[in-house]
Amino acid sequence: MSAAAQKTGAKFYQHPNAIVDSKRIGAGTRVWAFAQVMNGAVIGKDCNIGGHAFIEAGARIGNGVTVKNGVAVWEGVTVDDFAFLGPNAVFTNDLRPRSPRFPGGKIRYQTKAWVSKTRVGKGASIGANATIVCGTKIGAFAMIGAGAVVTHDVPAHTLMLGVPARPAGFVCECGDELTFSAGKVHRAKCGQCGTSYAERGGRVSRTR
Repeated sequence: MSAAAQKTGAKFYQHPNAIVDSKRIGAGTRVWAFAQVMNGAVIGKDCNIGGHAFIEAGARIGNGVTVKNGVAVWEGVTVDDFAFLGPNAVFTNDLRPRSPRFPGGKIRYQTKAWVSKTRVGKGASIGANATIVCGTKIGAFAMIGAGAVVTHDVPAHTLMLGVPARPAGFVCECGDELTFSAGKVHRAKCGQCGTSYAERGGRVSRTR
């Protein structure tokens, strides 16, 4: 444990070259070199915050989340338990940004109404260099391919590829691709972990 972490009585690891101002970081979390966590950010337990990551005040990260190097998680972004944010994944929080320093744009930023919230569901994965346009919800265990640009909500277990991102299949909780049978209710069993699923109308649910 770093001297900084010991000084505050925290039970997380803070690299000596990290800047951590938040007092709401769970036990077992690791914050690596040159990462910054602002006061007002919330990070759960057993997370891994990679080098040069930036967690802004108002961002919320659940338990067991992996944030790889170079990811910025802004105010209004919530990341649920066990999600994975790949290297240099991009989040935003303002659909119509202007510089608050521009006199004509000041009125827009007098309140927080401009914040457009984003949610990354439990166990979802965001690939390297993917961009998540704000105001979207990424479903549980969805997978966003590297470099994809997500412009609308993503259902659970859906694989999204391309620019703009479009559905390209379905994935298991373990990450393996699912192949569904024909029929009124499509069914699949993961070849890697054996978990069973049903799909109807593009919506996937676990059956056992």
